[in-house]
Amino acid sequence: MAKRNNRVKSTNDLELKDRLVAINRVTKVTKGGRAFSFAAIVVVGNEDGVIGWGLGKANEVTAAIAKAVETAKKNLIKVPVHKGTIPHEQSAKFGGSSIYLKPASEGTGVKAGGAMRAVLESVGITDILAKSKGSSNPHNLVKATIAALDELRSPAQVAQNRGIPVEKVFTGK
Repeated sequence: MAKRNNRVKSTNDLELKDRLVAINRVTKVTKGGRAFSFAAIVVVGNEDGVIGWGLGKANEVTAAIAKAVETAKKNLIKVPVHKGTIPHEQSAKFGGSSIYLKPASEGTGVKAGGAMRAVLESVGITDILAKSKGSSNPHNLVKATIAALDELRSPAQVAQNRGIPVEKVFTGK
């Protein structure tokens, strides 16, 4: 699969909302006892087709979340959202997690769980069917979902690649 350039260049004009997906307490056993730290995974999005994820680690929860948000703002991508859903079916795999995304008709809602729901709602998708198989690790689910969203092609991109008008993409004639 060829890597496309869906990166968002500037975050200055975007109203990004951050959403905490998971927080993990990590214990390091030392000679002096146990040292606790925290790892947070966060997704940020403008609910209009822009999404990013970040991982932050620190000795306090708030600092870990702040670091994760800063990292997420550096990893933004543009996703084609077509009438509140995705333009076509897509699947992706990251680590032990496999996910499958399918467009849904209006009024269906976001049929996804946990980490996938946070990503899909942050990007602005209101109707979608999603399924995850394998590992339910939030880190791998977020990365697989964003990889699938990054592979989506808009109707305009499909029309340009085929050399036909956008209207013919949906009719198939």
